[in-house]
Amino acid sequence: QVHLVESGGGLVQAGDSLRLSCAASRTFSSYAMGWFRQAPGKEREFVAAIRWGSSTPYYADSVKGRFTISRDNAKNTVYLQMNSLKPEDTAVYYCATNTYYTAYLNNRNSYSYWGQGTQGTVSE
Repeated sequence: QVHLVESGGGLVQAGDSLRLSCAASRTFSSYAMGWFRQAPGKEREFVAAIRWGSSTPYYADSVKGRFTISRDNAKNTVYLQMNSLKPEDTAVYYCATNTYYTAYLNNRNSYSYWGQGTQGTVSE
């Protein structure tokens, strides 16, 4: 079992930044970490992902150039730096992890454990 706790959400204006954190209870059996988001009335969608053993990040096209995913192995924590935020970025943001290799880091079905979510709201 892996427990994930997100933090860092809030209310900001368009163009502002937010930094989300996801602390994992343990990572020795964790393969990768992903960030997803879900807006009201919409499906949960992929935002970004990174493997614990790699520095290569993966992003959804909608956030490329604005969001940055990073990890701190010593702290078992993954971050999502969100810059140049837009109202359409408003959503509940979830972090997730899996325990096996997958090439489909952008697929929510690849992840076994999820955090409780943190709300990010961007006003006009």
